[in-house]
Parts: sequence; structure tokens; C-alpha cells
Amino acid sequence: MAHPARVYNAWLGGKDNYPADQEAAELAAAANPHIIEAVRANRAFLGRAVRELVEGAGVRQFLDIGTGIPAADNTHEVAQRADPGARVVYVDNDPVVLAHAEALLVSSRDGATDYIQADLREVDRILERARATLDFSQPVGLMLVAVLQYVPDADDPYAITAALLDALPAGSHLVVSHPASDIAAEQVAKSMRVYNERADAHAGATPRTHDEVTRFFRGTDLLEPGVVELPRWHPDAGTATPTGPLPMWCGVGRTS
Repeated sequence: MAHPARVYNAWLGGKDNYPADQEAAELAAAANPHIIEAVRANRAFLGRAVRELVEGAGVRQFLDIGTGIPAADNTHEVAQRADPGARVVYVDNDPVVLAHAEALLVSSRDGATDYIQADLREVDRILERARATLDFSQPVGLMLVAVLQYVPDADDPYAITAALLDALPAGSHLVVSHPASDIAAEQVAKSMRVYNERADAHAGATPRTHDEVTRFFRGTDLLEPGVVELPRWHPDAGTATPTGPLPMWCGVGRTS
């Protein structure tokens, strides 16, 4: 069966995936022609958000859940270019990610990286293990980038997000991107249906509306410009202009 991390890798043009992942990626992209552009825009958003938190907010440590198979400009690479002492803990539930993480997620000399194999729903396990690398008395950037769609409403992704944030000190930041059900709705619905038919039963995806994605930021102060489409969040000279609708919402919130 297809797995999210490996399907994402296929969309990015990587080779660390299997025929089932390639099939799911190709069929989902056929149903939604802008999905590959959205995936790349999502990766660019992650980079801009991490740079903003390090350079603008002074965040020096990150908990990146649902990291996926390492690609260019991983969270620690972006953070440690801005501050070589930055510390990053990655979390994913795919053993294939673990195999690559151990080889490729290598910290700078002054910083640190670690990897935890766990599911997003295993909040206590994640927090306990993360404390070995991160100082929870200092602000943390909680990265939930293109992962919350894999938690169905029945598992209450809002409670999971709140539990993670509650463990972090004031001045921490929540970074979220999430497939939209209210942008190019027909294409998204068809693409998700095709993907879900081929995905592991525990890895089905649920797109959400702008209001539903905004709800993840309850208890935080949303940074400008709020919850917006990917290219509109703090665009820089390298931000590509989309050729069509990119059905993903994103935003960053600060805890107080």
C-alpha cells in the first residue's frame, strides 16, 4: 500500500519510493494537475517559515513531525544556515524515513538533530523523547507541515495539536500547512479519493476548509498575513508564481 512519506517523495521527483507509491502519486496528480506544484510550494513555505522564526523571532529549536524522506532544505539545514547552533528533532512513522534520516539528517557541529520513529497521535512518546534534545523551557517551533490531513476527525487532530502546544513554553510557534477542500474543490476531492483508495488504511487523507485549518491555531496569535494560500505567506524573491490554484492553506501562530 502507498505511504504518505513515499508518495510525497515521488511527487518531489525522488527515488525513495515503491511502485504502489508511484502509482498513487501519478493517479492523484492526474486527478489534480497542480498537486506537484503545490508540493514544491509547500516545501518552499517550510523554508520561509523556518527562516522567519530563526531570524525574526529568535527561535533556535524545532520539533518537526511528519518530516518525510529527507530532501533538499530540510528544517535543520535551513535553521542551521541562519544559526549553526539550532537544534531539531524530526518525527515520522515510516521506517524507510528512519533509514534515510540516520544517514542524511546530519547536524552542524554546533547544533543537534535527532529522529524519533512515532506517529503524530503518540503525543506523550514524542514529547518524552524530544526532551532529550530540546529544552522545553525555551521556545520551540512546532512544524506540522502537510501532516495533519492524515489524522481523521475521529482522532481529533485539534486535540492532538493542542496537547503538543500545551507542552511548549510561551513564545513557541506553530507552523501548519494543510490541503484545502475549498480551493479547486472538485480536483482536490477526486485526487484525495484516488489517493485514499491506494493508501494504507491508517494513512488516508482529509482535506479541510480555511475555517477548519484556522481552528488549529486556537490559543495562538496568528502572524500576518494569517491563514493563506502557500505562495502568499511571506513571499520572497525565490517564491514562484503559481500557474493555477494551489489547494493548500498555511499559517504560523505564536503562543503567549
